[in-house]
Amino acid sequence: MHFSSPKMVCETKIVADEHDAIPGTKKESIMWSTPPSSAALNPAEDKGARRDPVFIREFERGDQEEVRRIFYEGIMERIPNTAFRGLKQQPKTQFLYALLTVMCFVVTKSVTLTCCAPFILMGARYYFSRKVIQTYLDYALHTDMADIEAYYMKPTGSCFWVAMLDGRVVGIVAAQGREDDNTVELRRMSVDSRYRGKGIAKALGRRVLEFAVRNNYAAVVLGTTAVKLAAHKLYESLGFRRTGQSEDYRLPGMSRSPTERLFFQIRHSRYRLQLREE
Repeated sequence: MHFSSPKMVCETKIVADEHDAIPGTKKESIMWSTPPSSAALNPAEDKGARRDPVFIREFERGDQEEVRRIFYEGIMERIPNTAFRGLKQQPKTQFLYALLTVMCFVVTKSVTLTCCAPFILMGARYYFSRKVIQTYLDYALHTDMADIEAYYMKPTGSCFWVAMLDGRVVGIVAAQGREDDNTVELRRMSVDSRYRGKGIAKALGRRVLEFAVRNNYAAVVLGTTAVKLAAHKLYESLGFRRTGQSEDYRLPGMSRSPTERLFFQIRHSRYRLQLREE
């Protein structure tokens, strides 16, 4: 397999469009060292509405602080999502919590304590979600997110991009090549919460797909523990198909103690987009 250099001289300018389907159906314009202010907006926007162009370029050393901030904030959002929204995906845990609440009344005969039991259980879920996710975040910030150039920019077949809007870094994504199965993994995708809903995540995803095709990878893969349905719909809109799901996924720093297992559960989904047959 032949890889082109991850240090490409061209940069991609994409007009964000939430209604585009699988990548490749519309051609993305490649601009040669053109500043984002000179890009033309998509004339096909609904009712003539004009959207700002999203400028995708490769990571530069000066982006490090903003990249880490966006990554940090994106991961921290998962604490309440995992603790509370994630419970909707865990029917066995819901039943267990209901049983514990009933047992509280049977043992204590106290209506007050029984009414407090669900809040205590939710508080414990938040505590363990925060503990585990912050441990994972610390691990990530001291590995690949501590030295993006070494992990993504220098190795052949890998890369890291930032999304620029109004001169700001508003989104990030990485591609990490895997020689063993000729696939590239989409990693670290995150968008600044103030700029969501503008098609930035889809533009970043397409940049990874373009990179994979250009470097002759057979498929793009990703794994996600995202709770929000919107994240899964985004991957599907890009052409990914779910290939597996695990209820027993282990994040770095998890102890897997009985108490942790009772109050922290996470669902890991695997996706794959096949680009060509081997």
